[in-house]
Amino acid sequence: MSTSHIPVIAIDGPTASGKGTVAHRVADKLGFHYLDSGALYRLTALTALRRGTDLRDEHALAKLAEHLPCHFSNGEILLANENVTEQIRAEEVGNTASKIAVLPTVRHALVSLQLGFRKTPGLVADGRDMGTVIFPHAQLKVFLTASVPARAQRRYKQLIDKGFSANMEDLLMDLQARDERDTHRAIAPLVPAEGAHVLDTSAMTADVAVETVLKWYAAVAK
Repeated sequence: MSTSHIPVIAIDGPTASGKGTVAHRVADKLGFHYLDSGALYRLTALTALRRGTDLRDEHALAKLAEHLPCHFSNGEILLANENVTEQIRAEEVGNTASKIAVLPTVRHALVSLQLGFRKTPGLVADGRDMGTVIFPHAQLKVFLTASVPARAQRRYKQLIDKGFSANMEDLLMDLQARDERDTHRAIAPLVPAEGAHVLDTSAMTADVAVETVLKWYAAVAK
């Protein structure tokens, strides 16, 4: 059965741009389903690290991605019924996810899984290629961005609040390295989708960003 009639809001952007917070809250406001596509790469990375999978073995990583036993429930991320919401936010997992996300076979393996989140009454999907690759015909496309210092500060606060150790200088270097990988990869590079609304959240509260996205959606949903 075709799902093309089900509305999708695609929210893309670099790490720590605020897209996850904004997307989750927009989904809650609209009563839509929510897809954290970055979590799928982190789940693949976590599974690979736990199993000791060779991170150079693209085929093995793709098989892990294709058969991820995961789902999202009440703001929690479950892997084979284990709550791994906190584990996948560890820096080692994030760095590994960023590295395997450049692999074409891994990205291809996750396409069907991501498309499966499009269910009534609608979907808010956040990631790096939601509007360019996965949902190119989304009713609304948003590209959230922010300066590297602003994003590093947010990431630092997130890690400290969750009980992880963090170093600001390391975070700045890490974000710059991730941006370089994401924007220059051969497959689905991180760029604003055609027709996307670009929103710089460097000096913007989450509340304002959420209200802005909701106004944009209201305008296209008429």
